[in-house]
Amino acid sequence: MKRIKWSRLYIALVLIILYIPIFYLVYYSFSSGQNMDRFGHFTWVHYQELLADSRLLAIFLETILLALLSSLVATLIGTLGAIAVSQIKNKKIKQLLLTLNNVLMVSPDVIIGASFLIFFTALGIGLGFGSVLLSHIAFSIPIVVLMVLPRLNEFDYSLVDAARDLGASNWQVFSKIMLPGITPGILSGFFMALTYSLDDFAVTFFVTGNGFTTLSVEIYSRARQGINLEINALSTIMFILVMIIVIGYYFISSRSGKKGGRLL
Repeated sequence: MKRIKWSRLYIALVLIILYIPIFYLVYYSFSSGQNMDRFGHFTWVHYQELLADSRLLAIFLETILLALLSSLVATLIGTLGAIAVSQIKNKKIKQLLLTLNNVLMVSPDVIIGASFLIFFTALGIGLGFGSVLLSHIAFSIPIVVLMVLPRLNEFDYSLVDAARDLGASNWQVFSKIMLPGITPGILSGFFMALTYSLDDFAVTFFVTGNGFTTLSVEIYSRARQGINLEINALSTIMFILVMIIVIGYYFISSRSGKKGGRLL
């Protein structure tokens, strides 16, 4: 009982430490002041300023579009890559591919960003939306592979053999048997790729051009001139958006788990 009590206290302490800065930021987004030195009176003025800031709103929408596109493409490529890796019989080759995949996960973002910059410059690719999109797809693929592979390792391939014996085509086996079985892993990979894309600064900072920027780079540029509480308002909206995504993913995963349990 004491161990359980201490573990709960530890988890509560960690959550408090993690969430206090976020709630502090949200709290001051409703302050009438211009900084976070002291709270004035409650107001929506910073949200009104945000809605009137067409440049920041455009960057916000472009960042969301970038995250969605890169996550969708990375999820498609990563899922197919995970399936290909799971089918490899040679253990050494399989382990080599997994190691190379993991290296990209643990490599510093600065190194990855600099590598992409050199790569795009050498190929003569202009820096802008396209370069950022390609970079986000590239660093999101390993995340998707890691999310999908455990589901593939748990998958019962006897179902595939049974479907083939009943005359199912390759597409029917994939869409009706394999895909539903690994859907939770695919969704996990998609949402992880989405959050990584929204959160990324270091890689994006290297490959973004004068004609395009993301929210993280824009906030960094503005922070150098002093934090405006308009950024607090935007961060509050982003926090709520992420919470909605997480809650939505939770419900989708719960339903997938229940359906899987019923099938079994």
